[in-house]
Amino acid sequence: MNRSDSERIAADLENKGWKSASKIDGANLIVVNMCSVRQSAVDRVFGISQKLSKLKSQNSNLKTTLTGCILKKDRVKFRKIFDDLKPQPWLSYYVKPKYQSNTRAYIPISNGCNNFCTYCVVPYTRGPLVCRGPKEILKEAREAIKKGFKEIWLLGQNVNDYYPIPFAELLRKVAAIPGDFQIRFTSPYPMSFSDELIDLMANSKKVAKYLNLPVQSGDNKILRKMNRPYTVEQYKKLVKKIRKRIPNINLSTDVIVGFPGETKKQFENTVKLFKEIKFNMAYIAKYSPRSGTAAFQLKDNVSLGEKKRREKCLRNLLSS
Repeated sequence: MNRSDSERIAADLENKGWKSASKIDGANLIVVNMCSVRQSAVDRVFGISQKLSKLKSQNSNLKTTLTGCILKKDRVKFRKIFDDLKPQPWLSYYVKPKYQSNTRAYIPISNGCNNFCTYCVVPYTRGPLVCRGPKEILKEAREAIKKGFKEIWLLGQNVNDYYPIPFAELLRKVAAIPGDFQIRFTSPYPMSFSDELIDLMANSKKVAKYLNLPVQSGDNKILRKMNRPYTVEQYKKLVKKIRKRIPNINLSTDVIVGFPGETKKQFENTVKLFKEIKFNMAYIAKYSPRSGTAAFQLKDNVSLGEKKRREKCLRNLLSS
């Protein structure tokens, strides 16, 4: 999503007469597109303040803008660093992007989220789920395919919660566009993964046989603390159904280790899940407290060393 937003921000600036600088030292405008999901990402933005101050001392014309997922509580501090703050959504997705890839076109179909996972700030920074109309999405997809893009990525915080038509129907309409291309999407929500979507993935030659299906934890108590409204058993049942219909599916997941209160026994349940499902890949995050989320009120009682051990344990399972 951040990369897609950056492509549209770049296009919007060029439409207003700006030109891309060959290096940061020669820029008269620096736009930082921030991710706010993890505290470490926010800390990195604070960490560039000295660099920006140095650049501004060398160039009196330099202006700096911060955009992206910005919590209201962080804005006071960021105003001391940046000349301008433009929280997302900064601009309309109707702005045609300046693609950074020659083969891959990122097309956001929605923005925001209604699920309020306890570790996530997206509902507070991007707001509730808002979806683009299917006609506009299809128009953008046709233009990208006409330009020769071989991959069409449909993007959303919970991409399969799309409305006003079922996500599977939107996917079918994109697949019906003439051309030689593949469709990928990210990230789907397990509770919204319909049989219709599974069937479409199984039957369509244009929909890639790849799926990132976030699980976040292999323990039911931790899932409840995360406000993830499914059980491990439901997740495994869904994966079994998907693999039965799509035997050659390449399956990845997202998982958080060291969530507040996660015991070694509860982590072992995640290990068991990894051993049973045998993911092809996993995006493993060490939990870090993020102010503004419900989980921030919980005691972060798993040491960093233990979080690193748990992360390494899961990575070892992936490579075994």
